[in-house]
Amino acid sequence: MRKIKISAITDVSFRAYGKIIGYAGSRGPKNKNLFRVVVKQPGSGWRIAYLVVRDKEISRLEQHPGSLESFEPVKGKGLLYVSNRKDSRLIKCFLLNKPVVLKKGLWHGIVTLSNECEVKIVENSKVKCVYWPVTF
Repeated sequence: MRKIKISAITDVSFRAYGKIIGYAGSRGPKNKNLFRVVVKQPGSGWRIAYLVVRDKEISRLEQHPGSLESFEPVKGKGLLYVSNRKDSRLIKCFLLNKPVVLKKGLWHGIVTLSNECEVKIVENSKVKCVYWPVTF
């Protein structure tokens, strides 16, 4: 059997085969969440995004009426807040410790328990965002 050398995946070494999923570039101010689309399927397909969460308190939830959305934890510890309806008494909180897919129109938000947490997101390429400010 032929032996094949194991190579590290870097932006340069993997460029001919695909793209690394992560948040590349400047990380800016340490008090703001970061969101970047990494890959987008042309047309009305899907996109992969990367979210760096720095919020420690939930101040709003959002929903995407026309898109399922996955949250796949990559690094750090995060909390996922969800609600089926715009009623603060119905908000639930989960430790985001495994990949999940959210239903269309589900109110949701993420905060970090660590310094930062990083989450891979897959959703429709065109996403309508609706926001709901929440207070507890």
